[in-house]
Amino acid sequence: MTRLVFLLVALAATPARAVTPAAEEFMAIVTKLEPVLCEKRKLRREILIAQTDHDSKRVAELRARYAAIERQPETAGLERRLGELEKRITGADGRIRDPEDFKAISEQQRAAFYRCE
Repeated sequence: MTRLVFLLVALAATPARAVTPAAEEFMAIVTKLEPVLCEKRKLRREILIAQTDHDSKRVAELRARYAAIERQPETAGLERRLGELEKRITGADGRIRDPEDFKAISEQQRAAFYRCE
C-alpha cells in the first residue's frame, strides 16, 4: 500500500510536458546558436552606426565579418533547421499555435536578449 501511495505522489509531483517536441528542439537549437545570434545582432547594430557615420570602410569590414558568420556550415545548418521547425510550430498567420510553446519560446528569447546586451 505504501508503495502505491509513494508512486501516486511521485507521479503527481512530475510536471506535465509543457511544450511540443518541435518547440523543445527549436529552443535547444536557439540555445546552441545563442552566441552566434548575439554576435550577429551586435554586428548589425555596428553596421547601422557605421552607415550613419558614413564610414564605408568600417561598413565593408563589418559586413565581411557578418558574411563569414553566415558561411559557417554548422551555423547555416542549424539556422536552416530552425526555419523548418518554425514552420511546424507556427500557423498560417505566423503565430505560434500552442500557447505553452509561445510562452516558453518568448521567455527564452527575452532572456537571451538581455544576456546578449
